[in-house]
Amino acid sequence: MGGSPAPREPWPALLDAASRPYRRAGLFAWRFARGKLGMDPVFRHMLRHGLIAPRARVLDIGCGQGLLASLLKASHRLSQEGHWPHQWAPAPIGTRVTGIELMPRDVERARASVGDVAEFVCGDMRHTPFPDVDAVVILDVLHYVTVPEQNEVLARVRRALSPGGVLLLRVGDAASRRGFVISQWVDAMVTWVRGHRVLPQFGRTLAEWTAQLESLGFEVRSQPMSQGTPFANVLLVARVAP
Repeated sequence: MGGSPAPREPWPALLDAASRPYRRAGLFAWRFARGKLGMDPVFRHMLRHGLIAPRARVLDIGCGQGLLASLLKASHRLSQEGHWPHQWAPAPIGTRVTGIELMPRDVERARASVGDVAEFVCGDMRHTPFPDVDAVVILDVLHYVTVPEQNEVLARVRRALSPGGVLLLRVGDAASRRGFVISQWVDAMVTWVRGHRVLPQFGRTLAEWTAQLESLGFEVRSQPMSQGTPFANVLLVARVAP
């Protein structure tokens, strides 16, 4: 029969669109993008629940090869085409992303793939200035620096956020010992496979992370974020009062 073809399911369409730009950076970058975006539940969760608002200024700390920026671009396009799922929160259209990443190779891949829609800075989160933003995303990164350095990064994030802004911080809960140990081991293996130096890790319990954020004036709620994996990951949604 005639007529327009039915739109594809939203998540496969988003996955295809967000990973496609990485073909420009080579087969490894494309495969990593598809694997990470496809298997990690945090990306779909952020979109489904509207944790990044439309037109937000976004800072992605430890951005790697810029997967979040690519996903936000794909979300904008899907929404403009009228295919955004109605049961999800509004699409994060018109966002502006700044990514900070320590590893030069990852920054090169990010710039080659999605440098047209985001700004990528090669630098250490402990020293690189943070712009004024509406949302900060830190996924599985802070455990690479010491606890005092973690606290200083979080304090700087708090100062960078506008009133009503949000920090999306995923951490491993050190109180869940088995899952935390597994996540540390897998993290070290992935780091090594990607050609980076394996660094020591500094974990904290969920209660400790929450207390630190609340001491900075954040309102905090937590959500388990390791569905389908053996890890002990938790997403902390920390908001600044309007």
